[in-house]
Amino acid sequence: MDYEAVIGLEVHAELLTRTKMFCGCPVVDTTQAEPNIAVCPVCTGMPGVLPVINQQAVEYAVKVALALGCRVNQTSIFARKNYFYPDLPKGYQISQYEQPLAENGRLLIQTSQGEREIRIRRAHLEEDAGKLTHITTNRTNGSASNENEPGQPQEQYSLVDLNRAGVALLEIVSEPDMHTPEEARAYAEGLRSILRYLGVNSGDMEKGVIRFEANVSVRPAGSLELGPRVEIKNLNSFRALERACAYQIEQQIAQIKAGKTITQETLGWDDARGVTYSQRSKEEAHDYRYFPEPDLPPLVIDPEWIEEIATTVPELPYAKARRFEQQYGLSAADANLLASDWNVADYFEEAVRAAGGTVPAKMIANWITGEIFGWLNLKGRSFQDASVSPEALASLLQRAGRDINLNTAKAVLAEMLETGKTAAEIIEARGLQQISDSDTIAGLVRQVLDDHPRELSNYLAGKETLSNWFFGQVMRAARGQANPQTLRAELERQLRERKQAV
Repeated sequence: MDYEAVIGLEVHAELLTRTKMFCGCPVVDTTQAEPNIAVCPVCTGMPGVLPVINQQAVEYAVKVALALGCRVNQTSIFARKNYFYPDLPKGYQISQYEQPLAENGRLLIQTSQGEREIRIRRAHLEEDAGKLTHITTNRTNGSASNENEPGQPQEQYSLVDLNRAGVALLEIVSEPDMHTPEEARAYAEGLRSILRYLGVNSGDMEKGVIRFEANVSVRPAGSLELGPRVEIKNLNSFRALERACAYQIEQQIAQIKAGKTITQETLGWDDARGVTYSQRSKEEAHDYRYFPEPDLPPLVIDPEWIEEIATTVPELPYAKARRFEQQYGLSAADANLLASDWNVADYFEEAVRAAGGTVPAKMIANWITGEIFGWLNLKGRSFQDASVSPEALASLLQRAGRDINLNTAKAVLAEMLETGKTAAEIIEARGLQQISDSDTIAGLVRQVLDDHPRELSNYLAGKETLSNWFFGQVMRAARGQANPQTLRAELERQLRERKQAV
């Protein structure tokens, strides 16, 4: 029997507000800041304090909802989600449940099987929890350790950092419309791109500002009934998301074939071992004892404000990629890669405008995704760190093949990225100007042919592949600066003359 996977994703995205969701504490980088410096009685749940809704968080959430085609509810209700965990000092989380901010959206994704539409069930506002750091020490000397040492008594404890507690979160819940790990990854990548385009989330997964939770089940192919599902928590990379889904699908199919029952539970993901592990039984909504937050009134949003926010939603990645295909003749792969990051997409179009039609858009795209991306990956830098402006790239490419050959242009670009100098400065300082003078190239060709009589004799005897060898020798003599087209034409002319003279 064939089986089909069913995957739904819950995405938690921290919103780029200056202060937390319900208090005035600043939002700090939890990977850099000292622990527990951005806390107050509200976000630590002290008795008698009152929360206040962060207006900018609401604006950002509405902006995301509109970008996803959701219906924004004019009235939504905050609720208390009750559960105990050491990094949740109140003993409950302020979230939304029965009446969320937005519902019924969609996200188009591109996969190897073509275009797919994934439905969005809901998008709602809530607050983040704090952060736990788990420590293991050797009792004898008190030194920290991540591994058990034979014969050493171990002591384990956890440290709580509440800097993140209360930070504004937007939770986006999909319908279970995905059926492969590839689709889950494409959905997550598409959603992250939108959040970054809108400027509401940095997308820095290594900092935990966007986290994925996958609900995975399997069923007989063709069945409409959903099987028991597991939830894989806190996946913080696309690779982890894809691998965890693939692992669970394989495990569940094997269990069913062995006659075992799938247990509905919450799982963690061990990325190093490539396996999921059980954390606890899967909670249902009634386990959290949701009830309306008594300290917050209903959130009522003026329709005119929604319309105003709608005017700030830019062209989104999927639409931009399709336009790049049509307007610039790019492949789907190149268009998707360029459009996935707003900074890259904007850079590409500025370079095209700067070239003014003198350089094909496809060539500009290739140099961005090939040479610039390659250099940045090698140096471990982000695209924003690129020190070559779109105008400078266009100027370099206008000279490539005319004043300098393509290989030289690549070397010049690498130096531009390293130093911030212009192409003109580097070419002049290093004497890289391409040799296009026909008399100079003719002299170089003549000299090479005269200096290699044995190879010339072999060529005249029928070994015509030696023409490429001669080409390389002339280019070496010209220090790589000879115009390739002029050189090729002159070499063929002189070889033809020598063959006729035999």
